Amino acid sequence: MTESPLLVVDDGPVRTMTLNRPEARNAIDLALATAIDEAITDYDKRPDLRVAILAANGPTFCAGMDLKAFLRGERPATGRGFAGLVEMPPDKPLIAAVDGPAVAGGFEIVLACDLIVASERAFFALPEVRRGLVAAGGGLLRLPARMPYHLAMEAALTGRRFPADEAAEHGLLNRLVPAGMALEGARELAAEVAACGPLAVAATKRIVRDSPRWPAAEAFDRQRELSEPVRSSADAAEGARAFAEKRDPVWTGK
Repeated sequence: MTESPLLVVDDGPVRTMTLNRPEARNAIDLALATAIDEAITDYDKRPDLRVAILAANGPTFCAGMDLKAFLRGERPATGRGFAGLVEMPPDKPLIAAVDGPAVAGGFEIVLACDLIVASERAFFALPEVRRGLVAAGGGLLRLPARMPYHLAMEAALTGRRFPADEAAEHGLLNRLVPAGMALEGARELAAEVAACGPLAVAATKRIVRDSPRWPAAEAFDRQRELSEPVRSSADAAEGARAFAEKRDPVWTGK
């Protein structure tokens, strides 16, 4: 039996999705893109799941598009875009656990995540220009908002690779961990997110993600539309009650 290109494991409120094509450096073909799309769609629908991690088997996080599959006529994209992710990430938080190279589309997958934990042996690059191509999977759209403009432009125009410690120095990473510890670091971060109110987390992510595109005159009204239903929820009352009673809250997502 052929092993799945994506391994999905749920542990309480945390879903871990593991790219599982190490023999192909976890390059994205249509089967893997479809599996990612399906796992993300299911994750967003499941009220018991609050945070997801995207990890990878093998020494490479992801080498981008599978060129052999592309030459066979495959387009490794779904309705969510390349890799079943980059144009429509999940509504709930997604953490990248990067323990090796993430280049080309692999780096664009990482940039589509909300939080990034990388190990010291990881590195990142958008080398498309070196092949006469354009990094059209979101890298050019997202990187200038994550790093200083001129450094992002240098990375885009030269295709040079930069190591995880440099990425951390410029604020691209949430956590830099020792080699082999990216998944563990991501799980620790996921536990911190999962401990918070799920309705509040979902609304907060949407505000942070969408507000840069809101007209300034409408920003507070649009924020209010998302925050007020959370304020009046049972979870908000539970959070206040748990604080007063000096105990951990028990969230219901209602």
